[in-house]
Amino acid sequence: MGVGLKVEDFLQQEKVIDLSFFNFENAITAAYFANENLEIQKTNKNFAKFFPILGNVTNAYFPNVLEQLGIPEEQISQFKSQIEKNGSVLIPQIKIIIDGKERMFSLLSAKTSNENFSFLNGVQGQFVDRTNEWALRKEREELILQKERDSELIKEKSLQLENLATRLAKYLSPQIYQSIFEDKEMVDSKHSRKNLTIFFSDIVKFTDITDTTEPERLATIVNSYLSEMSSIALEYGGTIDKFIGDAILVFFGDPDTKGDVEDAISTIEMSLRMQKRVNELQKTWKKLGLSDGLMVRMGISTGFCTVGNFGSDLRLDYTVLGSPVNLAARLQSMAKPGEIIIDENTQNLVSQEIDVENYETFTPKGFVRPMNTFRVINFKDQQGRKLNRKLSRSGKRVEINVIDSSDIKAALKELKQIQDAFEKEYAIDLSKEK
Repeated sequence: MGVGLKVEDFLQQEKVIDLSFFNFENAITAAYFANENLEIQKTNKNFAKFFPILGNVTNAYFPNVLEQLGIPEEQISQFKSQIEKNGSVLIPQIKIIIDGKERMFSLLSAKTSNENFSFLNGVQGQFVDRTNEWALRKEREELILQKERDSELIKEKSLQLENLATRLAKYLSPQIYQSIFEDKEMVDSKHSRKNLTIFFSDIVKFTDITDTTEPERLATIVNSYLSEMSSIALEYGGTIDKFIGDAILVFFGDPDTKGDVEDAISTIEMSLRMQKRVNELQKTWKKLGLSDGLMVRMGISTGFCTVGNFGSDLRLDYTVLGSPVNLAARLQSMAKPGEIIIDENTQNLVSQEIDVENYETFTPKGFVRPMNTFRVINFKDQQGRKLNRKLSRSGKRVEINVIDSSDIKAALKELKQIQDAFEKEYAIDLSKEK
C-alpha cells in the first residue's frame, strides 16, 4: 500500500515562506507573516528598524507584540475580531512611542490561503509609517481651525467696528462722517478759506424751560426738537456743525457746495421748513408740559470762513471760524420768536428768489461798520420750490400730526396699525352701517 505525498513535502518550508514573502522583503513598510495561530514566522528588515524595542519576534504571538508596542487593548481586540470575522483588518491610526517620540502608523493585515502549501496559510500584513502624513494633516487641520478662528475674530471685530461707526455717526454730521471714513486726506488736510452761509438758531426762553421742566421731560423735548431740526438740515444738504445746548449751528458750502447762490437759498429754504415744523409740533410741545409751546429764533449770514479741523492731538473738531459765524449768532439773538433774520450778503444772493423786508441797521459787537439786516418773508414763487412737506393733516373729525419725521415709512405703518385697531374695535358699528 503506497503513501500519498504532497508537493510541500518535497520543498523546504522556510524557503517557500521566503519566496512568498519576497515582495515585502525590501518594502518601505514594516511587513510580517504569521501562521494561522498568529505566531510570527517572518518579518522584513524594516520591521526591526521601525520597532527596535521588540528584538527577535519569531514565533511570538502577534497580539502580544502589539501589546508590547503599547497599542491600546481596544485596537488589539479590533485586530483579532476583524481578522477572525472578515479575514482582513485596517486600523488607520495607531500611535506608538518610539525613542520618546510619538509616531503614527496604519496597520493592514489579511488572511492568506494556499491549497498546495498549508504552511502559507496564515496572516500577512504591514505597518505603514504615516507620521509625516498625519503631521501634515494635523497642520492643515490646525490651519483650517486657525482660519476659522481668524474669520470669527475678523467677523467679531468687524461687527464691533460697525457698531462703533454707527454710534460715532450720531456724533458727526453725515458729510463729515463720510469724509472721515472714505477720504483719509480730509483728516490730515489743511484748513481752507471758503465762502459759506451760516445758520444759527436758538429756542426762545430756553433757560426758563430748563428751570421749570423735570429732567426726563426736558430730555424728551430737546431730543425730539433736535432730531426734527437735524433731519430737515440734512434733507437740504446742510452740514451740522454742533449743538450748543438748544442752539444749532449749521453751515452750507462745505464739504459739498452747490454754489454761493444755491447754498444761500437752501439755507433759507431749510429755515422756513424748520419754522413750519416747529409750528406743526406746537400741540406736541404743549402736551409735554410747555404751556406756551416752543418758539425759535434764527439768524443767517454769508461770508468767508476758515473751515477745517481744530483742536488738540487728543480731540479734533471739524468746524468753521470767522466773523460770519459770530454775525449769525448776533442776528439770531435780535430776531423775534418765529423770525428768520439775514444779513445783506445773504440778501444779495437770494434777492431773485426770496421776499424779504428791511429789519434793522446796526453795528454788531466786534464789527466796525453798520450793516443792514432783513427779515425773511417767503419764496416769491412758492410753487417753484419743493418747500415743506406738510406733516400734519386736519379733517372734520380727525387730526393727524407726525411727531417724528425721521422715518416716514414707520409713521405710515403706525397709522395703518391704528386704522386696523379702530376697525377691529368698532367692527359691530361698521357692520350696522352696511
